[in-house]
Amino acid sequence: MITVGDHFPSFEVNACVSTEAGKEFATIDHKTHEGKWRIVFFWPMDFTSVCPTELVAFGALESAFVERGTQVLGASIDTEYVHLAWRQSRADLADLPFPLLADTKRELSVACGALAEDGTAHRATFIIDPDNVVQFAMVTSGDVGRNVGEVLRVLDALQTGESTPCGWAPGDATL
Repeated sequence: MITVGDHFPSFEVNACVSTEAGKEFATIDHKTHEGKWRIVFFWPMDFTSVCPTELVAFGALESAFVERGTQVLGASIDTEYVHLAWRQSRADLADLPFPLLADTKRELSVACGALAEDGTAHRATFIIDPDNVVQFAMVTSGDVGRNVGEVLRVLDALQTGESTPCGWAPGDATL
C-alpha cells in the first residue's frame, strides 16, 4: 500500500458526478484537481451496508473540506453506471457533492495497494497534499466504517504545518 511520503499515482477514470440528466458523468484524472489538497477514499462496492454511511458522512462535511481547499474523491471498482444507479436508488446519496470514481480496471486501487484479494477495494483513505504527496494513509476492515470527522481533524492538523500533540483539535495549541 502506498503510504506517507509516496506520490499519489497517476490515473484516469470515468466518474459519476451528478444525477442530473445529461450531466451524470465526467472523466477525472490525476491533473483534474492538481495543486489542491485531496482526500481519496475507497470503498468495497456499491449497494452494500457500510459504504453509503461513509459517503453520506463525507457529503455532510463537504463544506468543511471546501473551506480547507480540499477536493474529496470517492472510488470503488463499480462502473460509473452502477454509481449512478446507486445514487438514484437512495435519497441520501442523490446529491453527493463529490465525484464517485469508477476504477473498473482496478488500476488505481492496485497502484494504491488498496485492492483486496476478493477483487474489491479495501476501505482505504488517503490525504494528498498540493504537491501530490501522500500525507495520511489508513485502511480498515471491510466491515468497519471509517470516521470522516477524524479524516477532517487529520487534514486540519496537516494544514497547520506544525507538530500537533495527541488528541489535537482545531483551536488547540501546536507544539
